[in-house]
Amino acid sequence: MRTLAYSALCAALCAAPAIPAAAQTPITLDQAMSNPDWLGTPVETAWWSWDGKQVYYKQKRAGSPLRDTFQAGAGAGIPARKVADAELASLDSASVQYNRERTRALMVRSGDLFERDLKSGALTQISKGATPGPLDARYSADGRAVLYRVGHDWYSWNRAERLASPVALPRTAKDPAAAPDASASETALRDMQLRLIATLKRQKDDKDTLRERADAERLADATRAPLPVYLGDKVTIDASALSPDGRYLVLATSPKGDKGRVGKMPRYVTESGYEETDDERTRVGRDLPKGQTLKLVDLKTRTVQDIPLDALPGIATDPLAAMREERKLAALKGNRAVRLDDDESGGGIAWTGNGAQVAVMLRAVDNKDRWIAAIDLASAIPALKPLHRISDSAWVNGSYNEFGWLPDHATLWFLSEESGYAHLYTLGADGKQRALTQGNWEATRVHWSADGATAFVLCNRKTPGAYEVCAVNARDASVREATALDGGVEQYSVSPDERKLLVHYSSAYVPAQIATVAVAGGATARLTDTRTPDYKARSWIQPELVAVPSAHGGGPIWSKLYRPANLEPGRKYPVVMFVHGAGYLQNATRRFPVYFREQMFHNLLVQQGYIVLDMDYRASKGYGRDWRTAIYRQMGHPELDDYIDGVNWMVANHQGDAGKVGIYGGSYGGFMTFMALLRAPDMFKAGAALRPVTDWTTYNHEYTANILNTPELDPEAYRKSSPIEYADKLRGHLLIAHGMVDDNVFYQDSVRMAQRLIELKKDNWELASYPLERHAYLQPESWYDQYRRIYQLFERSLKR
Repeated sequence: MRTLAYSALCAALCAAPAIPAAAQTPITLDQAMSNPDWLGTPVETAWWSWDGKQVYYKQKRAGSPLRDTFQAGAGAGIPARKVADAELASLDSASVQYNRERTRALMVRSGDLFERDLKSGALTQISKGATPGPLDARYSADGRAVLYRVGHDWYSWNRAERLASPVALPRTAKDPAAAPDASASETALRDMQLRLIATLKRQKDDKDTLRERADAERLADATRAPLPVYLGDKVTIDASALSPDGRYLVLATSPKGDKGRVGKMPRYVTESGYEETDDERTRVGRDLPKGQTLKLVDLKTRTVQDIPLDALPGIATDPLAAMREERKLAALKGNRAVRLDDDESGGGIAWTGNGAQVAVMLRAVDNKDRWIAAIDLASAIPALKPLHRISDSAWVNGSYNEFGWLPDHATLWFLSEESGYAHLYTLGADGKQRALTQGNWEATRVHWSADGATAFVLCNRKTPGAYEVCAVNARDASVREATALDGGVEQYSVSPDERKLLVHYSSAYVPAQIATVAVAGGATARLTDTRTPDYKARSWIQPELVAVPSAHGGGPIWSKLYRPANLEPGRKYPVVMFVHGAGYLQNATRRFPVYFREQMFHNLLVQQGYIVLDMDYRASKGYGRDWRTAIYRQMGHPELDDYIDGVNWMVANHQGDAGKVGIYGGSYGGFMTFMALLRAPDMFKAGAALRPVTDWTTYNHEYTANILNTPELDPEAYRKSSPIEYADKLRGHLLIAHGMVDDNVFYQDSVRMAQRLIELKKDNWELASYPLERHAYLQPESWYDQYRRIYQLFERSLKR
């Protein structure tokens, strides 16, 4: 059987396609899985020059890990040129912050902070060797200074003096001037010592006098740096944001503690020749996210106050109370734990440009609620004023957490899924909320014009998989598409004068390129085409975007269909179903796919007589809240229903052979391959589960707890959703493939499943291990070996 399979593979690699498809150029497996540089390396980061006359972009060198910078004119017809190393010091960057008048701009390049004078073009370096994040540099309220963060220390750079000075220095340590922590008996003993021993009393008084004088001198001398602000040694700082007027610092802290038990990941093929190990991440439920405390620091008085959470609606109501009671677990006491929605970059804290107001976006650790609240700065005891709340009995989407203030310093804007789709809203000073976008489509990647009159968003208004840039009028909420790039827009940036868009776009077989287009409309200037001549000369099967009807209560299941241009009358074709990874990812789009190798493999399969369907099953991105949350507490069940619908549709409409159906995918796709083979063995005869999750109790907390809660709280959801629980149902042919140093989905998942299959005495399965591969394979040899096995699996199980 293996010899026959190998012969079939040779036919695939060497012969003309068995079923030609619309002038398709034959592809071999070796070429499809080779280093993708043969396609032409795509445009990576791209940005405007400071005056908007030029565009810069990064591109990988073919056959090398190095990247070069190129310059292109902002209009079509001007060839790009490679930027010499000597010119790099004068370039701008993709991360830019403008002052109110838009006469100056801040940028971070190579970890250093610069200011560009937009009138003269002069570039001034502010920091060197520090690493302020791109979101942590901004202009002061009066525009005279630049505020920036290094770690959680905040600095102010004065343009007139060319001097950087610390503004806020929070420290997670005990205040050396404060009395030591002590019990009542220890305090009484210390007081007695000072009362009885005159030398001790004198030494203490002298020390206190010196400290008080040093503090007074520091306060009186404007040239001195401020004293640190001490928060105690039992917390860590997770996020910080300085007010533009330099008066207040908002902090998010969490208690110190260990991260729970971590496993060890062995590496067998090493430079040393010895086995080595790396620490693994913690697993779901083993290290619950720690609730954060919000603190307000008045830098004028150097007072630190905790901000109570009691004002948040529903904060003390446990949405999982019934589940805790059923499991006989302790009831939640007090408020639920919360965290900033974007605590790594301080993005969960938004100040108005004048420093008069600040809002925070908070998420419950149980993932059921998200709040936006303002901090009352005028109150003697700072308090939260709730502005917006979104709740979800499944989980609130963490992907749509953009928010901020408009230039009027009074209007809040934010994204919310409350309508069922991600849309843009504003909340005025009068408390009235307005929807600026609406409908069965999603608005993301928001960019506001300097005057707050227009919001640019990525939009998929025509079909879920077709993305353009939309311009939203803030006054009347009218929406128009500002680009016309066949639905392939990936990202964009606005020119310094706000008259043009720089757009990353792609299509099914064209990797990311860049173009410019006028905001007001007009011709698109395509600036790059980085494809190689060999790749451009090829013809491919164009995937057809199809809406597969759902027989299980869902909406249409958007999918990509690969098939010959003409089906032979009366012939039935073996069916291969592809499952994309991540779960919350969209693959049925008009863009160049993440799974470009798989797309070439699908061309090869069609050459060899298969038809292929690639589905955006329930849980996928781009289709709204209900599509996303359909899998709550039942991963692998709605998705499998969708794949069953897909198979039936292929049989009814494209001459698919119901008795010869295979399925494959990686990561979440590997998980779903298991669920298909094990829960619908009569339909799915063969499957390749690549780097698969087999037991959700071993995956990470951030992803898994959203969907299945925790193993302690909801064990039934984990049993229902884990393929290892269904291993006894295997009847078809199975390939498991896994990188042995996978630090995302552990190799242990596949090893445990293999042991289970051994104990169950199952036949027709194999485990392929790749000693040097992590979750995303890098080596062409590994890609080739894996897909050779997949092809052989389908040949021997679906064609006989």
